[in-house]
Amino acid sequence: MKTDAKSLHNIDQEYHLQTYRRYPLVLATAKGCRVWDTEGNEYLDALAGIAVNNVGHCHPKVVEALRQQAGKLMHISNFYLSEPLARLCERLAKLSGMDRVFLSNSGAEAVEGAFKIARKYAHKQGKGGGIVYMDNAFHGRTLATLAAGKEAYQQGFEPIPSGFHKVPFNDVAALEKMLNKEIAAVILEPVQGEGGINVADRHFLQEVSALCQSRDILFILDEVQCGIARTGEMFAKDHFGIQPDLLCLAKGLGGGVPIGAVLAMQKAADAITYGDHGSTFGGNPLVCAAALANLDVIEEEDLVLEAIRKGKYLKKALYDLKHPLIEKVRGLGLMLGVVLHTKAAPVVQEMLRLGVLANATAGNILRLVPPLVISYEEIDQLVNVTHTALNNIQNA
Repeated sequence: MKTDAKSLHNIDQEYHLQTYRRYPLVLATAKGCRVWDTEGNEYLDALAGIAVNNVGHCHPKVVEALRQQAGKLMHISNFYLSEPLARLCERLAKLSGMDRVFLSNSGAEAVEGAFKIARKYAHKQGKGGGIVYMDNAFHGRTLATLAAGKEAYQQGFEPIPSGFHKVPFNDVAALEKMLNKEIAAVILEPVQGEGGINVADRHFLQEVSALCQSRDILFILDEVQCGIARTGEMFAKDHFGIQPDLLCLAKGLGGGVPIGAVLAMQKAADAITYGDHGSTFGGNPLVCAAALANLDVIEEEDLVLEAIRKGKYLKKALYDLKHPLIEKVRGLGLMLGVVLHTKAAPVVQEMLRLGVLANATAGNILRLVPPLVISYEEIDQLVNVTHTALNNIQNA
C-alpha cells in the first residue's frame, strides 16, 4: 500500500467529504514546535493546529497521561462518573472563578451548550430567547453557531435558526439599543480569531458586562481560541477585569485531543436540570486525563508568562522588519494578527515553501498562533521566513 503524499491525497479526494482545501503535503509526526511530512521535510509550526497545541506537539506529560488512562478506562456513559472528569471540572472551576462545568467535544458544542443554558434561563424569567452577537464573529459551524456568525458562512444552509441579532464590535451604543426583553444573552470573543485577531476594547467589555448584569441578560464569552494561556492570561477575560455568566473553551484545553467546555456561574447553571443537555463522548476519561496533564504543563512551565514575553518579542521583531507590506500587528500574547497591505494567502503559501506553517484569515491577516513553548530561536526563524516570504511576494 502506497503511503506517499500523492497517493494519500488521491484517497482523501475520493473518499473524504470535500470540505477542506488541503495543502499538498501530508503530516506524519510532530514534536514541540516542529512537524514532519511523509517525505521527511521539517516545518516550524506557527499555527499549532489553530491555537490547539499550546504546550507543543506530543508533550511527554500529555502523551504519558493518555497512555496511562488508555490502559485503564477510555470511555463510559455519563450515567457514571470517572475521577478524571471530576478532577477536571474542579480544576477549571477553581482556575476560572466559575461555579459549574459541562464538558463537550468541541468549541461549537460548547457555544451551543451556552445558547441552550441562556435560553432556558431567559424563558424561566418570562423573556425571549434572542442572542446578540458581534460583527466579524465566529462561533462554530453548526447551524446555531452559524446563525451567530458571518453571512458568508450561512449561504446555502437556509433556513438559518432565528433569534440571532448582530451589532458592531466595540460599539456600546449599538449594543444598548438592541437589549430588550426579547434578548436572552450577549456573546462575543474577547479576541476575535477568524474575524482577524481583533481585540475587544476594555471599556467596551466592561460596559457589556454591566449592561447584561443590570438587565438580567446572560453574558457569554467565547474563549475557544483565545483561552487557556494563549493571550498571556489563563483566560482572556482576566485581561479586562470581567466575569461572564458563561465561558466557552476548547482548542487549547486538551493538549491536542478533542474537548470543549462551557463554564457557568450558579445563577445560569440553575436554569438547567436533568435531561436538558448531554453528550455521549463529552468528558470521557481519556480526554479529561489529557486536559489535566495539559493544565499541569501550563502551570509547571509558566506558559502564561511565556506567552506574554514571547508575544512581545515576536510583535517587536515583526515591527522591526519595517516591511512596506506590514501595516500593523495586533493581538495579545501569542495570538497575533499581522495586518498586511496585500492578501495573506499567497504569503502563507510562500512561508510553507520556506518551511513554516502559518494561516491567513479575514483576507489580509497573517495569523500567528504558535505553541507557547516556542523558543526565541524559533521565533527568530519565524520572523526571518515571514520577511523572506513578504519580499518574494512583493517582488513576484
